Amino acid sequence: MALAGIATDTKAPDFELKDNHGRTVRLSDFRGEKNVVLLFYPFAFTGVCTGELCALRDELPKFVNDDTQLLAVSNDSIHTLRVFAEQEGLEYPLLSDFWPHGEASRAYEVFDEDKGCAVRGTFIIDKEGVVRWTVVNGLPDARDLNDYVKALDTL
Repeated sequence: MALAGIATDTKAPDFELKDNHGRTVRLSDFRGEKNVVLLFYPFAFTGVCTGELCALRDELPKFVNDDTQLLAVSNDSIHTLRVFAEQEGLEYPLLSDFWPHGEASRAYEVFDEDKGCAVRGTFIIDKEGVVRWTVVNGLPDARDLNDYVKALDTL
């Protein structure tokens, strides 16, 4: 069964997750302040995920600025995410959807029950908290960052 993610023009489900430094991050904290690029990925330290997250790192000013905040979510523990971020030089929040396992991933309809992890779902959420653009790729398929940039430009 292919996962499609939640539909555009719907209210983005709020969540409260710990980042790789143990800080609590809520989607609602950005409402009225910033657009959010919410990126779900399967696992830290895997080839495609590492490539995607490092590509975002290399283009970070497009994704973390006065108007936009990048949030990357996996089902790894915060301890795993801390080591991963340090190893790869990732300076944006890596959020742990570890416990309750996959709760945020399920809310966005990108949790693969058979694999026990999120698939590659990306949601661009505007300042009002509405999903304006989405793409969901299968586990082996990397996403195109240029698509995110184009979608952000339309907000």
